[in-house]
Formats: sequence, structure tokens, C-alpha cells
Amino acid sequence: MTTFHACFLLILTAHQAATSARVHYFLIMTIPLAKYRKNLLPVTKKALFLSQAIKKDMSDFSNYVLSRHAMIDARGRRHEIHSCDQLMELIQHMGFLPLLEGGIPGYCAEGVLDDDCRFTRFDDGSWVWPLWQWKSVIVTEGNCVYGKFFAGKAGFISQEWWPHFYNWRRSVHRQPEPGTIEDTILTILRSNGSMIARQLRAACGFTGSKMRSRFDSYIGRLQMECRIVTEDFVYPRDKHGREYGFGWSLLTTPELLLGTDACHCNLTPEQSYSKMLNHLAALLPDATETQIAKLLK
Repeated sequence: MTTFHACFLLILTAHQAATSARVHYFLIMTIPLAKYRKNLLPVTKKALFLSQAIKKDMSDFSNYVLSRHAMIDARGRRHEIHSCDQLMELIQHMGFLPLLEGGIPGYCAEGVLDDDCRFTRFDDGSWVWPLWQWKSVIVTEGNCVYGKFFAGKAGFISQEWWPHFYNWRRSVHRQPEPGTIEDTILTILRSNGSMIARQLRAACGFTGSKMRSRFDSYIGRLQMECRIVTEDFVYPRDKHGREYGFGWSLLTTPELLLGTDACHCNLTPEQSYSKMLNHLAALLPDATETQIAKLLK
């Protein structure tokens, strides 16, 4: 077997086993003969040194999403999402969309954005991140719910699918017992309607050293149980009145945010789970059932 054939089989096998463009790029660049390498890489010189492919996963999911939204043209050129409105449309189409990449390569809001919308840090230490700035608009106007729902990581769920997610998660997590820390947090939050995370932390008595991480772990679990969600984001302002920083989450309960009726459906928890699993399996053809189940767990 020639060097070319051996390398070609290696790449073919890796292509079937992996979805990360970073892996494909690395394997191709290990081919010693440039005349073979250049035939396997994209035609343009720009693609040869593809910083875009190194920085992010160009998975089948992102191509699928872009093609469904008419963002891959007849020549195969990608036209990524570059506006808040487009991202809100995607959330409604998908139903469930993590903010950043987690267990399924490329399946996240960050994975389908144009490079211009990605996090950029400047020499003076300042930064810009349109996706982060869009969150507040999406949460308040996008007909969706936001919180740490996916393996402890943040993401969006459309209001159409929220009752099924709520139905399933509430069935697998018991109501906090009276007098527990979780129950105290929920009681204080309900009595105030909504609170910035640090205000809620202080009201619950988590004021000592190293108490923030402990409190955050409770809030994270309550979000996973669909008992706490993010209503909006509040940003501090500098002396010129300009917002800065990553902002603080304004927390509330889903019942207060959406209303009790919007959190319930007429299916059993098992039926809701099956409905969500089938929906995501159709939208994520390369994801395994285990990966999707972990997302919904």
C-alpha cells in the first residue's frame, strides 16, 4: 500500500469517527507529500490555514442548521448567523439550544455564529462579544426561557417546548423539603418576585468567605430542576453611564415569569421525554441517543 493510500484510509476512518474539523485538519496536515495534501484540503489558500476551522468546530450540526436556514448557498459557501433576530429564529426552530458547546460538538449558539460575532479581546483589555450582549434581548423578547439547563451549562428553551422540559425535569427531581437550603432560597425568591443573584445570596445568609461558590452550586441545581430561571441581565454602569462587564443574572421562578399554565402540559413526564428525544434526534442526526439523553437528563 502506498503512502497516499495509507494516509487516505487514515483520514477516511477519522472522518467517520469524528465530527471536529480540527481533527480533520490535523490529520490532513500530517501527510508528508504536499502534492497529495493540497488535493485533500479545500481549494483556496485561505482554507489551507483556516484559523476558523481551528478556532471552532465546523460540525455537521452547524452545516445542517445553516442549510435549513438558507445560509449555505448553491456553491457550498457558509453564511453564518450574524444578528440577534436570526438567533432567536433558530432557537424557535430548534426548541433547545445551549449557549456554548457542551456534549454534542457544534450544537450551540456560539457554533453557528459568524466570526464577527465571536468573543474578541483588544490590546487595551477591553472586549466585545455580541452573543453575550444579545442574551438580554433574547431572554426578554425571544419567547424562550434561559438558565443552566444542560448538564449545568446555560442555554435557551423555546416556550413551545418548555412545558415538556419542565414536566420531565420536575418528575425526576423531588420538591425540596421544607426548611432545607433549597427551600429557603425558593421561598425568599418567590417573596421578592425576582432578585439579582448576589442580592439573593446575601438574603439567604451566604455572606462568609468562599460562600459564593457554595451558593452558586445550589442555584445551579435549582435551575437544572426547572425551579429557577433567568428573567433578565442587569449591568453595572461606569461614571459615564455606560454598561460594562458580564452582568448579573436577574433570577426568578418559571411560574412567576411565564405563569403556571405555561409551565404545564397534558402529557405524562415519560411522554414529554419521548417527544423531546424524538425531536432532537431528528434535528441532530449525528448525535447519539446517549448524547441527547445526557442533554435532557
